[in-house]
Amino acid sequence: MPIDASQVESPGWWLQRLGKQLLDEREDSSDHEGEVTPGLDTLRNYAEGRPPLPHVPGVDPREVAAWMRDARTNWTSLVIDSPTERMGVDGFRFGKAKGSKSAKTADEDANRIWQENSMDADSDLVHYGALSQRRAFVLVEEGDDGRPVLTHETPRQVAVEHAQGNRRKLAAGLKLWRDDWTGQTRATLWTPTQVFEFTTKTDAPVFGGRAAALRGWDAFATPTASDGKRPNVLGAVPLVPFINRRSRRPEGFAEHEDVLTIQNRINLSLINLIAAMKYGAFRQRYAAGLEVDEDPITGKAIQPFQLDIRKLWTTANPEVKFGEFDATDLRPYIAAVESAVQDLAAISRTPPHYLLGQVVNVSGDALKAAETGLVSKVRDRQRNFGESWETVMRLAFKVLGDEQRATAYDAETVWRDPESRSISELADAAVKKASAGVPWRQRMEDMGYTPAEIARMEIDRAADALNATPAEDPQPASLQAARDKRQQQNQPDPRTVIGRDANAA
Repeated sequence: MPIDASQVESPGWWLQRLGKQLLDEREDSSDHEGEVTPGLDTLRNYAEGRPPLPHVPGVDPREVAAWMRDARTNWTSLVIDSPTERMGVDGFRFGKAKGSKSAKTADEDANRIWQENSMDADSDLVHYGALSQRRAFVLVEEGDDGRPVLTHETPRQVAVEHAQGNRRKLAAGLKLWRDDWTGQTRATLWTPTQVFEFTTKTDAPVFGGRAAALRGWDAFATPTASDGKRPNVLGAVPLVPFINRRSRRPEGFAEHEDVLTIQNRINLSLINLIAAMKYGAFRQRYAAGLEVDEDPITGKAIQPFQLDIRKLWTTANPEVKFGEFDATDLRPYIAAVESAVQDLAAISRTPPHYLLGQVVNVSGDALKAAETGLVSKVRDRQRNFGESWETVMRLAFKVLGDEQRATAYDAETVWRDPESRSISELADAAVKKASAGVPWRQRMEDMGYTPAEIARMEIDRAADALNATPAEDPQPASLQAARDKRQQQNQPDPRTVIGRDANAA
């Protein structure tokens, strides 16, 4: 039975609208001025080192493809990997609201949710997906045991629509994927009030622009939704978008999107370099005045000499003159590649020594200055992604029925320090912060310890204090001076009084 798609904000209308948006974004598009916007397929191909083949005049494209396998140097992957490897979530910090649990308990519960879902590893997928595909998503659902389940979703399978005039609130979300077990295409649609399940037998669904009905789709019956729909107990679309560089484009801008043309220029320079190496690096020889015999059968000229670095050309005819052309200078091709790589480093704010590998007799301050742009870029991404992770954790607590923390808008994502620092630098800074009155726990966070490590260190620290002997007392002289002063004033030793009280008890 066809699904009605004529009524605005109906399930069929959302399925058609979001399905078309999802499929259209996979392909390249162009505006009225001919400017091409790369699709998700193109962005993924560049990220994985499969850019389009450059055109070399006079060379067979099949030969160019063979050269490309050897000439391919995937600089765009470094542009994506360099910030991703510095983005690590250490935990979450919740403020203490009236009537709520302590902030420490909130941190521990959030860390448990994080570990249950293996997000130490999967969070890297979310960050890499957002940087390479403009955005990524985290789906928050309730598991069979009532615990929250967090899963990474890609924009190739998920599309969302924001509420009119509100970029923070989602009106609907769609996940469209191929079910390999049944050979069908399935779709799940979320609205703030309901969840709808659809299925179709085709493996390549097509969504029209303004079709009144969607044919070939059926409601997907489940044990909890025989008619293909069930209530949304969260009261919100459980898809949290992680949008990269929304300042460049509201729907996101890939990390390597503005250096694709530079990667094409590098590929062309490398192909020309290989062509010059193959055909012009070895000096070409010629013979003038040499009679060439013909094949009596075919009538074609017989090549008297074969170009070989191991052979010497000779002839008995004294009138023949031999010569050779100069070899092609390869340095301009190499310089062109290096110049393009420097442009790529400047635009993407990737440290040049990451790309060129030229680190010789460079001081630590110089390396830190070279990484300033990368660190600044990572901190900018952390601010945006941190808001999304906090939304994820609030939804997770909503699954658990904890309304206090589900509405805790003072939550904070604790990020790993993206800047490279030596252990001695961290230790010296911790000592100076201690003299300035910075609390011990904050100093440990600044030194790079995770909340779980700090909690374990607090227990060990308390145990060390209990097990400390007088010989290990860090200030024995001050304690002795206090005892002498009490004796002069005929005051009892507090430890003696405590001991008497304990014995009396």
